[in-house]
Amino acid sequence: MARIQAITVPKWGLTMTEGTVSQWLVEEGDTINLGDAIMDMETSKVINVVESVVAGTLRRQVAQEGDTLPVAALLGVLAEAEVADAEIDAFIAGYVIDESASGAPAEADTHDAVPAPPPPASAPAPVEHTPSAAATASAPAAAGAPPVPDALKDGDDDSGVHASRHARKLAARLGINLHNVAGSGRNDRISVADIERAIATAGGSVPAKQPAQRGPEFNPVPADDSDVPATSVARRLAKTLGVNLHQCRPTGRHGRVCKYDVEAACALLHGTPAPAAAPAEIAAEPAPLPESVPMSGMRRTIASRLQASKQRIPHYRVSMDIRLDALLGLRRQINAGDPAANLSVTDCVVKAVAMALVKMPEVNVHYDEATQSMQRFRDADISVAVAIPDGLITPIVKAANTLTLTQIAAQMRDLATRAKAGTLQAEEVQGGSFSISNLGMFGVRQFDAIINPPQAAILAVAGAEQRMVVDDGEPQVATVMTVSLSCDHRVIDGAVAAQFLQLLKRFMETPSLMLA
Repeated sequence: MARIQAITVPKWGLTMTEGTVSQWLVEEGDTINLGDAIMDMETSKVINVVESVVAGTLRRQVAQEGDTLPVAALLGVLAEAEVADAEIDAFIAGYVIDESASGAPAEADTHDAVPAPPPPASAPAPVEHTPSAAATASAPAAAGAPPVPDALKDGDDDSGVHASRHARKLAARLGINLHNVAGSGRNDRISVADIERAIATAGGSVPAKQPAQRGPEFNPVPADDSDVPATSVARRLAKTLGVNLHQCRPTGRHGRVCKYDVEAACALLHGTPAPAAAPAEIAAEPAPLPESVPMSGMRRTIASRLQASKQRIPHYRVSMDIRLDALLGLRRQINAGDPAANLSVTDCVVKAVAMALVKMPEVNVHYDEATQSMQRFRDADISVAVAIPDGLITPIVKAANTLTLTQIAAQMRDLATRAKAGTLQAEEVQGGSFSISNLGMFGVRQFDAIINPPQAAILAVAGAEQRMVVDDGEPQVATVMTVSLSCDHRVIDGAVAAQFLQLLKRFMETPSLMLA
């Protein structure tokens, strides 16, 4: 009996709701074994590898690079060779996300499967599977299409250029050297769209994309789209362009179709961008509209978490000045004795904070809102904020109180490098008992940080600068750094926060204590 198996978006962690397809690692027609890596998927903060929990032949890549899909959504279809394309199309059309799914792939018998009930009037009907630019670009070019400009063909070996699999296949077919294409993806990764843009810029012409052909069993899109939630602007534009709102993927607020969704659907359906509307008679030059920039999944996660933190947690802050002359002297000695150590001030702060947390475990806690209880940790797992192009990520130096300064420095370099490359594992950014945010390298004199729940405190570290201080009535110059501790007043009282900063000041102003 012929069978069809579905590959779906897995669920990593309790808070994961969606994932973005970064890159397919297999092609249609490939044989997949249990546990094979099939896709790179970006979640809120890291890129994970999707591993197959079933075996078979990949017959259809349903999701395309750049698609953001909810947990349990359909990514691809495995089926035996004798299964007809029409059966696969019918399976894709009738696929319904199981809201209770935990990420395991669904399996269906194409002979015994019961057709899915029609969607309610308030929900969009299933949208016809249309290949993305990456998929359509791999088809043979239209007859008579102009050749690729010679300026894009010359260059050195481009096997080491960072590019998606579809982009590399298209470049090889068209004879394009990837050194001549500017990447717009993460870490300058080249996509199919980048290659098409380079061809157009060089004076060439991108072959027209042909819409996918589907069997008669595929469910047609309902003609009446009046029940689809959409903005008035989007509805008018859809009528002008002849786009059915059921064919649009809603990305607006409250699940509504917006103008951008209509334009994207028009480009997919016709293979060309939406034509510009004919301008009305204008007496004066119109003012330029602000650019609308969609937020990435990471940016949306940061926004929602920090907004919830600011609204729910009663923040208060305690600040203190710390003299760094002795610590800077110790740092110079260590780096001079072992140049490979490359110890930074941040590494020293991590060690000092970890030792202070062990001395005062009242600050080394999580607060559970559901049970209104605290979790107190024995070791100090320090989350250190690292800025990356898409936002902010907090890799964890685990049990930092048990590590030496040079060990912390080595871990920090490794974590920061992999954070910027997007290769951190989920367990390396989830958890942590305390956070540090350091903006000292930007010359910031003082700032406040927002607590990262369920943690109960975060330390904001400003820049070190020379200031005039008074010792025993005598003025002198010292290197001083201001730190600000943000605390959750539900679990940490002001006196406890002040005592913690006193301990931190002691370790940093007498750094030999960190070596004892």
